[in-house]
Amino acid sequence: MRTTVLTLALMLSASALAQSQQAAQALYDQGKWQEAASAAAALNTSASLALAAEATTGGASLVADNQKKALFSKAQDYARAAIAKDRNNADAYFELARAQGRLAQFSGILQSLGLATEMKGNLDKAIELNPKMAGAYVALGLWNANLVAKGFIAVRASGADRNQIVPNFEKAIALEPNTAIHKIEYANALLLQGKKAEAAAQLDRAVALPAGTFWEKRDLEAAKASLAKLR
Repeated sequence: MRTTVLTLALMLSASALAQSQQAAQALYDQGKWQEAASAAAALNTSASLALAAEATTGGASLVADNQKKALFSKAQDYARAAIAKDRNNADAYFELARAQGRLAQFSGILQSLGLATEMKGNLDKAIELNPKMAGAYVALGLWNANLVAKGFIAVRASGADRNQIVPNFEKAIALEPNTAIHKIEYANALLLQGKKAEAAAQLDRAVALPAGTFWEKRDLEAAKASLAKLR
């Protein structure tokens, strides 16, 4: 009897955690990133801490530039805590890589190259754990595109490869063809290479897709604005 009661209690606890995680995700989908991050962090599971990292990185796009660096650092902390709880959590490695990529944009040359190296390692780990993680392939495509655009020294220091840009984006889009952000980021990578016509084609495809969450709607508006500039 005691075993049955204990099993039931564990099942109820797991169900409550899942519902709380879903509630935090719903807050984030509504654009309430601060509430989402706080609610997710309070759950203190690997999955919830990865969500807290995602929400914090996403929220940084809405604040003033002088506040962004601190948020990206906080997102890294959440992601590392998620990895510490579960070293097989692909989402946690991806969120750590994403935060590092954003942080590199606000760092000096040497520090940004160091972060780029760490980012690549974390993306590789995320894909190793989950080969169908489309977002990780998008991030790898952008990683190569951004470093190639920075020139020879960045390429030499990081090992970035121009020939790895398109294959990564094509892989991501094949996995999730109806996700607009993959096409939008592909367009951004193409623009870094001066390929305006190809970028416009990707944006055309992106703006034709539906947007449900606050973030998807925001991405859609940005894509429309970018497309208008290319016309």
